[in-house]
Amino acid sequence: MGKLIFNITVVPLLYLISVLPFWVIYLISSFFYLIIYYLIRYRKDVVAENLKKSFPEKSEDELKIISKEFYLHFCDVIFETIKLLTISKEEFKKRCRMDEQAQRNFQYFFDKNQTVVGVMGHCGNWEWGAISHQVYFSRMITGVYHPLSNKNFDDFMLKLRGRFGGDIVAMNHLLKRLISLKQQNISTTIGLIADQTAPPESAFWTTFLNQDTAIFNGPEKLAKKFNYPVIFLSVKKIKRGYYQIDTRIISETPAIHPEGELSELHVRELEKNIREQPFNWLWSHRRWKHKKPVNM
Repeated sequence: MGKLIFNITVVPLLYLISVLPFWVIYLISSFFYLIIYYLIRYRKDVVAENLKKSFPEKSEDELKIISKEFYLHFCDVIFETIKLLTISKEEFKKRCRMDEQAQRNFQYFFDKNQTVVGVMGHCGNWEWGAISHQVYFSRMITGVYHPLSNKNFDDFMLKLRGRFGGDIVAMNHLLKRLISLKQQNISTTIGLIADQTAPPESAFWTTFLNQDTAIFNGPEKLAKKFNYPVIFLSVKKIKRGYYQIDTRIISETPAIHPEGELSELHVRELEKNIREQPFNWLWSHRRWKHKKPVNM
């Protein structure tokens, strides 16, 4: 699809959806859930396999309930993300709360003009979680992303993610950007979502949800290289359309940790979140498509 056609057809439709009240958006989301779950059956085999291996102690009926809850939540995340196009900061704060302690964990380092590595997973509404920093703090954030294959949607998502400010940087340009900021004595919060499938040869391997799992070690390497403190963000769903963001300081001095320890710490936080709200994670991702190399 050409850029002009995309801008005069898809973009207006998305803006039209975004101005609808939430109750209408959730009616649309529920309708999409029925289509995706019952008709299209989008990645149902992947979701079923992921859930079964992650929760061997649960019955088939329990896993089916989690699966249905996940698909409805997944549809909500899609339409809530579209809503970011027009939602006000005031409305966002009502629906995505970051309490005082969660804010203090960041502010502690901001007051010392320290750059921070913020790590999170695809839990809750991760797009809301990522953009919350720009809503709650005036401090700069450097959000890291993997460019989408569709250039039109990639440009659109960049605009959406940077709506309240923020510096959105492709992963392969991050190091250059951080060196430039350091030379200018500008501190930032580096936002990373680090729970997708990692290349098996270069990954940190651990047991995650009862399975050998390759973990991206980029957040750990980055934190140790510059000795940037690490904070883990969790996004819990309170009820439909409402989320709570909690934070935990993983390390104030990453350079002193042995190799793999920081990765292990944030993975354990993520697993804890998933076990508390099993439907709340991105189960449709082929998370365990790689097997652990025999020499590791």
